[in-house]
Amino acid sequence: MEFRPCIDIHNGKVKQIVGSSLKDEGNRAEENYVSAKDSAFYANLYRKDGLKGGHVIMLNPAGSEYYELTKRQALLALAAYPGGLQIGGGIHAENAEEFLTAGASHVIVTSYVFSNGRVNYKNLEKLKRTTGRERLVLDLSCRKRGEDYYIVTDRWQKFTEEKITYSLLDYLMEYADEFLVHAADVEGKTSGIEKELAKLLGSWGKIPITYAGGVGGFADLKILKEAGQNRLNVTIGSALDFFGGSMEYQKVLAYMSNAGRFEEQ
Repeated sequence: MEFRPCIDIHNGKVKQIVGSSLKDEGNRAEENYVSAKDSAFYANLYRKDGLKGGHVIMLNPAGSEYYELTKRQALLALAAYPGGLQIGGGIHAENAEEFLTAGASHVIVTSYVFSNGRVNYKNLEKLKRTTGRERLVLDLSCRKRGEDYYIVTDRWQKFTEEKITYSLLDYLMEYADEFLVHAADVEGKTSGIEKELAKLLGSWGKIPITYAGGVGGFADLKILKEAGQNRLNVTIGSALDFFGGSMEYQKVLAYMSNAGRFEEQ
């Protein structure tokens, strides 16, 4: 289990939000933390600490009045840590190369691939031809409906008909180097992880998967490690001290470097 950092950008600011509150209409979201620092500050911090595979997420759609401000912040982060960060938010085959050239190690894609509620095979093939499998991360962020987890698109606002199953993961791994999975129902709430989702993902575990959502303390990391069979990487956002939370960043690094043996003090 590795720590994968994040830089979430909304309305041109580095923020931590409650994922389920995000609305394109009016560019609204329930905010946990709005940073006075720009994205390059966090990218430089992650670079200094040698953290790879973190993600920069642009949370405004291309049609938003804030999109260019958000994109500018995203590009600042990529320039500060070339090759060390992945980027997602409105990525498609036509603009993926721009972000890879700007310094992203991978592009992260959801809505372009899961359009109209299903896997768009034509778009998926086109994207793979553009980026190559080795530079593509598929975002399988999901919400629970009934007893199952369904992939959600458009900044976690729209349910698809694609249920996360072993067979779907087996198919999609042929196109992606990694998966990123936000548990959108608990994203930003620091109220505990989606344990059943972690079990599902960890029991598959054929390519790297980063889990994000709900981590509020070191006890949650222990639960995630056990439920995910130590196969899942983890993102912590709102719970980190520099995003307004109670988990000390340096203690998180110590915990992860000691494979979970670190005890919270």
